[in-house]
Order: sequence, then structure tokens, then C-alpha cells
Amino acid sequence: MGGTDPFLAQAVCDSEGRLLCADEPLAGLQQRCGGLIPGAIAIPALRELVNKARRFGLKLARPIEARDGSELIRAWVEVSPASDGGCAIRLRNWQTSPLLPENAEAVLARRVALDRALAELSARLDVRQCLLTVESEAGDLAQLTAAMRAGVGQPWTNFVTLDDEDHFLPLHWKLLDGASLRVAGSARRWRASLVPQMVSGGEPTGFELCLNADMPFIQPHSAPQPQAAPPAGEGPAVGREVAPVLRLPIARIIANAETIRLRLAGPLQEEYSRYAGDIATAGQLMLELVDDLADLDVIESAGFSTAADHIDLGDAARRAAGILSIRARERGITLETPGEDEHLPAIAEFRRVLQVLLNLIGNAIRYTGEGSTVRVTLERAADRARIIVADEGLGLSPEEQARIFDKFERLGRSGDGGSGLGLYISRRLARAMGGELSVESTKGAGARFVLEVPGDFKG
Repeated sequence: MGGTDPFLAQAVCDSEGRLLCADEPLAGLQQRCGGLIPGAIAIPALRELVNKARRFGLKLARPIEARDGSELIRAWVEVSPASDGGCAIRLRNWQTSPLLPENAEAVLARRVALDRALAELSARLDVRQCLLTVESEAGDLAQLTAAMRAGVGQPWTNFVTLDDEDHFLPLHWKLLDGASLRVAGSARRWRASLVPQMVSGGEPTGFELCLNADMPFIQPHSAPQPQAAPPAGEGPAVGREVAPVLRLPIARIIANAETIRLRLAGPLQEEYSRYAGDIATAGQLMLELVDDLADLDVIESAGFSTAADHIDLGDAARRAAGILSIRARERGITLETPGEDEHLPAIAEFRRVLQVLLNLIGNAIRYTGEGSTVRVTLERAADRARIIVADEGLGLSPEEQARIFDKFERLGRSGDGGSGLGLYISRRLARAMGGELSVESTKGAGARFVLEVPGDFKG
């Protein structure tokens, strides 16, 4: 092929759409996209054009785009159906340009999401990296978790051994982010991820700590213990039995799908990258459902209670907004939060207040139109302390307000991945802390969700 033909390259496909032969540079791109010659066309845009020409029996000519590693390729292609059901392909105007680097903020957000999904220990730290709360269900981290909970207020680094401890002094968070470490009682190697909590630029107001291992935990073999039968009418406890089993494999699916989507393992056709993104999104929704079911099991268990801590609702509001700030910016939504000098002391469990606020603000971001504003404000009412999350969404009718806190209630929404448990769990948590969660809304005029807990007012 080639010779005196005015086109840059030619190719031929058969009646089944398989590429039988091709000139360079088309042949090389076919192979780098994972295809063979002869073999199915592996270049998505070219395959789509060939399929249309064969289906309609028409000669088609148009520009196509393809990605080849770090380059974007643009070319003009003509496809002419042949009498045997195949097609003649002619290529010209082949141009390459470097792919623009991905937005650094988006890359960071995905890395943080992966670290959170895979974390086997999560902790909240103050601005000095001292422990506020610790959560872990990993069997070989039980000793560390107990020690950290007993040592709330101390730097988290007091409880682990850094692989290169001298290098990480002074303990600046940027040096500790990604640090390798060892944990007493665990044979696995660990990596720390520190996520700064920002409100409006400047220095962090606190941190989220995630510990991720280099391999899954293998439970030591032991003789099976007799299990007491659950009370009549009760099913298995999701939080104690099912959730820990599902969380790690789902997190691995998300991590692997993101690796494929970002082409970290090598070049990949664009449509397969999108498929991997869909898998990662579905996995994240499944992980959120598992967490919701685990929380449901906890709050509905007999004797559930919360800790009565002395907390600042202003700090809780700023931290929750900081965690969700990237998601808000992606949708063009402005988050207005209490200023650094605004404080409202209360008696409640900080971790549970943060959980409720993340649900309320997350819902406001999800269901409010792009370009709108979500406002988080503080209010004192007699001996009660309140946080109000107000959005500019569609609002709720009186009938919808009466049902919105019901278990599995989604008000007819479909396709958004929600479980219908978030607000039910949030209200149960508010009441367990001696408070309440309510909604004030007018159809077409947004909604105000009010979290109320006992105030910590003296004098």
C-alpha cells in the first residue's frame, strides 16, 4: 500500500470490522492501543466511524481524536464501504500534541479519596497534630487504637515508629505525609497520609490521618468459637459481621479501577478509561452504603450512647466544610462557614457532630444547583447550641418534610446512589446526644437543616 497515493496512510478492514492491514503511523497506534493486525480495531474513534460507514453503507469523512500515552493525536479519516462488506480507510493530516496535565486539585482529591477508602485506621488531629478521635477495626491495630484513644491530646507520632525518624524532625505535616512507619503488634508495613483541613486558604486548622498497609490483614487461624444465636426476629449484625468483610475488597476494587482510569499502568483506550471511572464511582457508592448499614446497626443496638465532650461547634462546622470544599468547588457551589473568630461551645461527641454535618453539607452540595451558595451558621437559643445548614435548592413540601427523616426515604429520587439512611442516622445521632435534627423549608425556596445540641454556657 502507499506509493503514490496522496493520503498519509491506508488500511483495510473486513466485513466483521477487523483491521486486516494498515500503514504507519496507523498500524503503530493500533498496537499501542492494545490491538493486533489482523484484529479488532482498538482505536475507539476509528472503530465508531468504521461501524457507522458499514451500517449505513455510506462513505464518511471526519476528524478523529485518539490518545497515545502522553500525546493527543488528531487526524482526518475517510472510510469507504466495499462490496464485500469491509471498508477502505484513508488517513491524512496526522497531528500530535502533548496532553495537558490533569488539574492538580482533582488529582489530589482522588488520592485523598483512595487513601480514605483504603485506610485501616482513621484519626482526627488538631492543628498541632495531636489526637482528637481514632477509629479502626483492623485486628493487628487493636493495640495501637487502644493506646491512641487513651492518649488523646498527644501527637500521633508518639504511638508509631517512623522508618526514618531523624529525617522527619521537626514534625512538619508535609514531611509526614506519605511517611513509612511500623506499628507495634503488626507485621505489616504502613504508610501515613495526612489530609490538611483548610477553610479559606492559609494554614491548616487540623488534619485527617489515614494509615494504609502494604497488604491485607490475614487473621491468624484459631479454633471456631460457638456463637450465640441472635434474638428472635433479628438478622445478622451488619456493622459487626458484614461491613468489615466487605469494606476492604470494595476499597481494593475502587483503588484498582482508579489505577486503570488514570492510566498508571500504561496507555489505555479512552472508552475503557471511562468504564474504569464508572466502576470506581459504583464502588464508592457501595462503600458508602456499607458504612451506612454499619452505622445503622450501631445506632439501633441496645445501649447505644455517645460521649459528652466539650466541643466548639464553630470548629466542627469549619472542619466539615473543609473536608467537602473540593466537592463544592467541582460543582461551582460556594460554601459560607463561620469565621475563625466565631465559636459556640456545646456538649456533644465531636466525631458524631462531624458525621451529621458531613451528611447535611454533602446533601446540600448534591441537591443544590450549580453556582448556588450553601451557608453554615451558628445560633444560640437559651441553653441550646445550633448549627444551621441552609441551601438554595428546590425546597421541600410539608409532606416531604414529614417523611425526610424516615429510614430508606429518598423522596422519589433515583440514580443518585443515596441509600436513604443518612438523615435517619443523623437524627438518631442528634437525639442520642440529647439534641435534635429538624428541617425548615418552603417548596421552591431551599431548605434549612438545624442540628441542635446542649450548649456549654457558663456564667
